[in-house]
Formats: sequence, C-alpha cells, structure tokens
Amino acid sequence: MSAAQSPGGGGTTVVACCQLRPQVGDATGNRARADTAIRRAAASGGSVVVLPELTTSGYSFTDAREAASLAEPVPGPSTEHWQELAAEFGVTIVAGVCEDGGDGSLFNAAVIVDRSGVLAAYRKVHLWDREKLVFTPGDRPPPVVDVGGRRVSVMVCYDVEFPEWVRLPALQGADLLCVPANWPRFPRPEAERPMEIVRVQASASVNRMYIAACDRVGMERGNDWVGGSVIVDADGWPLAGGYASPDVRVLVAECRLDEARNKSISPHNDVQADRRPELYAPEVLEGGAR
Repeated sequence: MSAAQSPGGGGTTVVACCQLRPQVGDATGNRARADTAIRRAAASGGSVVVLPELTTSGYSFTDAREAASLAEPVPGPSTEHWQELAAEFGVTIVAGVCEDGGDGSLFNAAVIVDRSGVLAAYRKVHLWDREKLVFTPGDRPPPVVDVGGRRVSVMVCYDVEFPEWVRLPALQGADLLCVPANWPRFPRPEAERPMEIVRVQASASVNRMYIAACDRVGMERGNDWVGGSVIVDADGWPLAGGYASPDVRVLVAECRLDEARNKSISPHNDVQADRRPELYAPEVLEGGAR
C-alpha cells in the first residue's frame, strides 16, 4: 500500500469507496462494474479500495436457493480475481461476497485482499431483515490486519449499528474500519441526512477511528438504497461523501490514519483510558437492573 507525505508531515493513506449499482444474479456484470471502479480508484491514488456489500452477487435474493446459486468459496473466483487486480494496481481491496461455507451454509461475508491473497475474511454477525432467511450469522469478531503498516478492520452494513461491536476493533488498535454496505432507503425528515451516515460519524468519533463505509445505488427488485457512501476521520467528520446520492461514484480521501492512534480528546480525557469496564456488568449491557 502506498503512502504519500502530507505537507504537515507524517503519512497519508488514500482511501476510496466505490459506490456501485450491482444487479442480483449478474455476477459477470457486477464483477466488470467493480473492475472499472477499482481502476478509477487506483488512478485517483487510492491504495485501500472499498466496495459494497455482496458486490458480485447482488442483494435482493428471491430465496436461499437463488443465493446459493450465486455463492462462492473464500478464497474463490472473486478473491483470486481481486488479488490479481491488487497486484496490478498496488492496492488493497475490501469487498462483500456471498460466501459458500462448504457445508450448505451461506454467509454474508467481506474480505480484505492484497497482492498476496486474502488477508482476512469476516462473516456478518448482525443479519438484517430477510437476510435471516438466507444466511447463517457469523460468530467471530471483526479481524484486524496489518496493511502497509496500518491496522485495518472490516465488518458489514448493519454490524456498524452496534456500538459494542464497533468498539472491538477499536480496542484491537484498528486505524481504519471498512464497512461494505447496502443501506435500504427509508423515509427521513426533509433536509435531514441519512441516519446511517450519522451513525458512522458517531462511531468514528467515540472511538477515534477512521471509517470508510461503501454503500450501493440502483433499484433492485423493488428495493432502493441510500447511496450514502462516506469516508470519516477520527473526529467523526466526513472527508468524502456524507450525503445521499443516487449516482455511481468513486469517493477518494487522504486519511492521516496515524491520528487514530491518539485517543486523547482533551488534556485530561482519552476515549479508551476513560472507560470503566469494571462497571459495565453483563446485566447492565443486556438491559437488566442491578
């Protein structure tokens, strides 16, 4: 992964989010659309390139049987292809796949791939709506891996709405959390931003960790999407995106990921050191009274 020197000193990592328009069942077309976006991101200087949830298969499956027909192993054809692109363009690719677990189980998964292959694979733990009729939930925490001297983690879409889950990679030293997403469009008050974006900003701020969330667009079997891709800094402010858009686009931002290692927010406060885990008893976290 390349790093450029910023005027202020220290290294910057160029992160890109490729907001695509996948179509369920069109694996060949989806892969081609992803290829085009990866090339655009690399040409713009991107070194970590994030794609949406279920990039190659599409999202709106009729049932588990259709999903199974579009599933693939990890490693598998898509990850091997992304490995080739990673080597060609000198990038690291984070993307969602419909994973065949090999025993009849299906997973809504995401991978981190570089020129050496699959650095990490993650299976979505918090399944949204009809996903529960198709996928088996994952049972392992988000991985944190070294990418060019930076600590990168991944989770999928609805996972990022659970503060306890986002805290895990932060406590493991993640500088950047990548979130392939398919955010369904819901009504919101006029002039308000999508709540999905607000949650990402809040998660970044309270953990002092960069987050790159890559959404999708395009009507798919009656489902529409937010188109809310965003790259957020460790203070919670958008560096790119941060608003809903119906367009296929590539967002690019220079990220000073070293800033995520400073958890101080005042001379006397640190978002990790100020935690009181001895008071966070299981019955409190689970909503019970003490």
